[in-house]
Amino acid sequence: MKKFIVLLIVGCITATVMGAMAADGPAEIKLSSKMGDVTFSHAKHQSKIAECTECHHKGLETPKCTSCHGVKAGIPDAKKVFHAQCKGCHAKSGGPTKCKDCHVK
Repeated sequence: MKKFIVLLIVGCITATVMGAMAADGPAEIKLSSKMGDVTFSHAKHQSKIAECTECHHKGLETPKCTSCHGVKAGIPDAKKVFHAQCKGCHAKSGGPTKCKDCHVK
């Protein structure tokens, strides 16, 4: 009986950890742009931000920002949103804010 309880606890802990790892998303994200691609460490940003909704306003339901932004009427263009969101946070936290700091051709 003790072995069963220990195995059950280990199984629950493993399932929780594996579920959390799956929800983390990609380690690195690349956004294409005419100005030059923006590649950033998703893992590094996650370690600095408490909740996913700080960047993903709809949570993790929407697979791509550009599925709405710049496509649907009344929703701001993705470029405008990225610049406001990313540069605003970078300005507060001492991250890069100049174009060439993030955009690489």
